[in-house]
Amino acid sequence: MVTHEDIESFLDRLSADGATHQELSDGLWQVKPAGELDFGVVVHYSPPVLVIRVKVMELPADAASLNGLTRRLLEMNATDLLHGSYGIQNNTVVLTEALELSHLDFEEFLAAYESITLALASHIRELASYREAR
Repeated sequence: MVTHEDIESFLDRLSADGATHQELSDGLWQVKPAGELDFGVVVHYSPPVLVIRVKVMELPADAASLNGLTRRLLEMNATDLLHGSYGIQNNTVVLTEALELSHLDFEEFLAAYESITLALASHIRELASYREAR
């Protein structure tokens, strides 16, 4: 099974592409991807899984906007995401992926991480239109 130290090594390898990371508490890291987008990816080592998660936005207060947003998130889950999915937790839209530690390797970790960051980068402008409707 992949260890805490293995995850730290995976995160160190991301720095080759310009990402930075900081361990917030034991087994909980915040990763800042390289590039212009300003969001943090949380990586949580919680055996038997590793959870990768991004807080996307607060839900809009307007019922019509909320209905449109939730429908659009479901469509994106079905058509745009290879890893992970959008969800709602505590009035917040999140993008989450869980990976089994029993057979995780760097390539699988990297694929999930890149899938989440690429999805958010490509969706953020459209999702921002729902945020502005608040």
